[in-house]
Amino acid sequence: MLNYTYIVLKGCVITLYPQAFIEYLIHFHCERDYFECHEILEEHWKEDPVPERKKYWVGLIQIAVSFYHYRRGNRAGALKMMKSALNICKEQKSELVKLGFQADELIELLVKKFYEIENGTPYESINLPLTDKNLLATCKYQATKSGKTWGKESDLSNKELIHKHRLRDRSEIITEREKQFLLKQKNRNRN
Repeated sequence: MLNYTYIVLKGCVITLYPQAFIEYLIHFHCERDYFECHEILEEHWKEDPVPERKKYWVGLIQIAVSFYHYRRGNRAGALKMMKSALNICKEQKSELVKLGFQADELIELLVKKFYEIENGTPYESINLPLTDKNLLATCKYQATKSGKTWGKESDLSNKELIHKHRLRDRSEIITEREKQFLLKQKNRNRN
């Protein structure tokens, strides 16, 4: 079920954003939990039927994944994801503008980060360029309400944040994979 947050100005609804997108922005700009950005936005992206899935969500997911790899020192993974994200962002500029981004500035920032990663420049947190002041205010309000600080630098000493994919509970994923494997075997045996 899609969950949207309405951005209100002077009592009039001016636009709405998926709550998953707002949560993505909060995770990206507060605790710099790029893994969680990926998880939240991928789940939102998958809510649409396959032919209706929005490519710009994939671009934003790939930005987060690129920064996750970058911070961990995985340059190859970071470059691969950033290159793909850049291609999508260039292709989906008008959709990014509708999402409240300054698309040209975003692309310029990502190109700069691509070359920094390529040249081995150490990771630094960035803020994505948002032009919708009401979206920004909503994100900051929700962040503050949940005890988070907008624009905070990444805590490079937080190993759970940096290596989240290795340290998380994967029991549900493993169970689902085993279930799918058994289904495939069962289907093969029928044929």
